[in-house]
Amino acid sequence: MNKVRGSAAEAVADIPSGASLAVGGFGLGGVPEVLIRALYEQGASGLQVVSNNCGVDGRGLGVLLAAGRIARVTGSYVGENKEFARQYLSGELEVELTPQGTLAERLRAGGAGIPAFYTPAGVGTQVARGGLPWRYAPDGTVAFASPPKETRDFAGRPHVLEHGITTDYALVRAWRGDRHGNLVFRRAAANFNPLAAMAGRVTVAEVEELLEPGELAPGAVHLPGIYVQRIVALSPDEAADKQIEKRTVRS
Repeated sequence: MNKVRGSAAEAVADIPSGASLAVGGFGLGGVPEVLIRALYEQGASGLQVVSNNCGVDGRGLGVLLAAGRIARVTGSYVGENKEFARQYLSGELEVELTPQGTLAERLRAGGAGIPAFYTPAGVGTQVARGGLPWRYAPDGTVAFASPPKETRDFAGRPHVLEHGITTDYALVRAWRGDRHGNLVFRRAAANFNPLAAMAGRVTVAEVEELLEPGELAPGAVHLPGIYVQRIVALSPDEAADKQIEKRTVRS
């Protein structure tokens, strides 16, 4: 039951090249920075990433992206990472863009054992009709586009069939966690982290504060330890290393 690993490097050592990864975070909030850096040092490449966005230049998944380690991204947002946009538009990276709420539900469904579900999001667009560019050719033409999706009416309203997502591994960040893998997320970090953790077959969590079993009240647990296989305790400096994506202050 003790799921604690001695280091982030140990926790990600067996992730192979070509693995699929669900990664928590939204912008710069709740990003498992230490685990991502450890995976960068480990050297795995050809990774297939499922994450809301792909970090920013020099932070989060942007570190792996800049090193050419990511082959495919399923996400909902590209805008804050110039290298992400460059690789996508130049045909170096395959990208499956998905409505944000649909992406969240696909991860949750995969973790809950639900193979597919219907949603009204995307009806009447290329999300349903197909044709979204997944990969561009070097000359700017579309090399590979999304296929059309099954649609069905419920109560007179059309819905699109979306498939649940499961991945080989998941990397997440939590505020608190105990040795059994029970996790608590704080504020904005409770974004895609619980959903990514559910979707991974092997989930690795970095926690800012490691507690002993029983120290977390059952009602305070956001994600039960059944979804988590490995825990890494962050140092105080690692836990405090949080950048602000867009700083807004009064004059």
